[in-house]
Amino acid sequence: MKIQQYLAQKKIVTDGSFGTYYAEKYETQKMPERANLMYPERVAQIHSAYLAAGADFLRTNTFASNTVLLGTDLNGVKENIRLAAAIARQSAREAGRQIFVAGDIGPIPDIGQAESTEQYMEIARTFLAEGIDILLFETFPDIERLYAVLEQIKKESSVFVIVQFAVNQFGCSSIGFRAKRLLCEAAACEWIDAVGLNCGVGPVHMRQLFEKSGLPEGKYLTALPNAGYPRRGVRQLEFANTPRYFADQMTELAASGIDIVGGCCGTNPAYIAELAARLDKRQTGHALGLRAEEIPVRPAKRRGFLYERDGSVKSKKLIAVELSPPADANEENLLRAAHLLHGLHVDVLTVPDSPSGRTRADSVLVAAKIKLETGMEVMPHICCRDKNAIAMRSLFMGAHINDIHNFLLITGDPVPTVARSAIKGVFNFDSTGLMKIVRDMNEETFADSPMCFGGAINQGRRNLDVEIGRIKKKMACGAAFFLTQPVFCSEEADRLRQIKEETGARILCGIMPLISRKNALFMKNEIAGIHIPQEIVERYPIQGTREQGEAAGIAIAREIMELVKDFADGYYFSFPFNRVTMLKKILE
Repeated sequence: MKIQQYLAQKKIVTDGSFGTYYAEKYETQKMPERANLMYPERVAQIHSAYLAAGADFLRTNTFASNTVLLGTDLNGVKENIRLAAAIARQSAREAGRQIFVAGDIGPIPDIGQAESTEQYMEIARTFLAEGIDILLFETFPDIERLYAVLEQIKKESSVFVIVQFAVNQFGCSSIGFRAKRLLCEAAACEWIDAVGLNCGVGPVHMRQLFEKSGLPEGKYLTALPNAGYPRRGVRQLEFANTPRYFADQMTELAASGIDIVGGCCGTNPAYIAELAARLDKRQTGHALGLRAEEIPVRPAKRRGFLYERDGSVKSKKLIAVELSPPADANEENLLRAAHLLHGLHVDVLTVPDSPSGRTRADSVLVAAKIKLETGMEVMPHICCRDKNAIAMRSLFMGAHINDIHNFLLITGDPVPTVARSAIKGVFNFDSTGLMKIVRDMNEETFADSPMCFGGAINQGRRNLDVEIGRIKKKMACGAAFFLTQPVFCSEEADRLRQIKEETGARILCGIMPLISRKNALFMKNEIAGIHIPQEIVERYPIQGTREQGEAAGIAIAREIMELVKDFADGYYFSFPFNRVTMLKKILE
């Protein structure tokens, strides 16, 4: 019987944790996945114990079977999976009743998207070749990394796909995504058959998370919490909850509409036996009611540099000016520049986040200081290099408390090569992932006064279609505006015009009034991502005065503004060395 046919009539009880039970039973901290080769009889004994307890569903002993965690090549991973699949299938046959076997796949850490996608596909194909017709992706922090894998899997087979996310008791995954959003996005994916949560929390918190998030319709639903919360024992983690307590909470959760229930860390056969004995397996339908498309949106007061006081969108050409934060603790020059811009019809002052991966004063704290001193709208840049999801959420809440509502969200420059041995970039996510976090916070934490955020455009990217795709993706995540790299020629203006036509994005074109020939040569030859034609360099005198250099920069800036005014929604000025006195002459 196919699992879909079974689920139409009955709920399913899965096994419990293989890893923690293996460590408990055999008093070892060695990776249980290695036992597929070294101690296959141990693997079979654990499967048999869960089946004897009443489980209808086994997960292969392969959660960490990937090249990174096993420390082997792909051939070694495939062999490990083949052994695990054979042991699980044999245990299921010996049970003498209907048992479902799922190929268990956990997140692959520390490799790039393309490489992980390829490895997930090879893992999945290995399971399919071994006759496994259920794939379980569990303990994932997001769904983004799985889309390409799942699409290809479904093109190649009719395998039943389950995707489960791990979140903490506050409903956030390890990279900051909310349970409600994760469940709804997975429920909307045509290549997924069942969605749910596993690990991360105990049964009570998991029940509360489902109650808060609602049960998305159109998919089978799973819930596999931990036994509770662990404490460190003499040799291993220990869980305080009893099997009876776990089963009480899980039967209540199952009654609300969960189709597949079981356990994760800390749940041994005693937990599964108690759950199987007490669970009413009859299917009664979902009871918690929230559909995937019903994420509530409350009326909100729009704030930020894009909006008038009444919340309407400004119709004028917007002016953003970048102020570089100091490399020391002296803010005097920065504040002097900010005060000079007051009254020049500037809509927002932006503050970079340690550009080029070199230490500068914190962008949010500097922005807060500028706002306090001048009362002007400010927009700190936030990059993904230095903070994890916990720190990011804390940062946004602190900024909101300090009346900062504008952010430019970027992936960020990497740490300089010379420092990498001592300093590690975080990069839990890229700019799109960070936008998803802010979008979720806007829906929940800041629902009454959401943050206004945007992204960057690199119009010089060799493949413009890739950049356009990235912009559309960011807009789908809530990006309300985009700042571009500085424009110095008609070719780049034409590329931005095409971006505007194909995306409809609100674009503030980058204008960088260079101040001397030396400055122009430095930017042309030593700063990545900025294209400065030689004819621009030649417009600066070789031994020119400060006045001559600034005059050339002002003239070029005006020409670029004229070049892009037909499509630009505004201008994003970045002045070398904070020479903001030039702005007044540019705008005259």
